[in-house]
Amino acid sequence: MMITQFGINMLVPILLCSFAGMFLDHKLGTSVWTVALFFVGALAGFTNVFRFAKKIYETPAVTRRRRTDNNDKDKPDGAGKDRQTL
Repeated sequence: MMITQFGINMLVPILLCSFAGMFLDHKLGTSVWTVALFFVGALAGFTNVFRFAKKIYETPAVTRRRRTDNNDKDKPDGAGKDRQTL
C-alpha cells in the first residue's frame, strides 16, 4: 500500500504541472512551458516522496505494524497466531 502512495506522491505533481504547461503553451502559442513546468512538477514530486519517506522512518516500527487480531495484545509476538505444520 505504501508503494502506491509513493507513486501517487510522485506522479500527481508531474502530471498536473505538465498539463498546466500544455494548457499555457496552447493559449500563449509557445513551446517552453510544458518542459519548464514538467521539471517543477518533478521537483515537487521528489520533495513529496522525501517528506513522506522521512515521516515513515521517524515513526516507531511498532506503530506501523498492522495487527490482524485485537485479542493478541496481551500475548507475545506469534503466540496467538496459528502455525502451520508440515
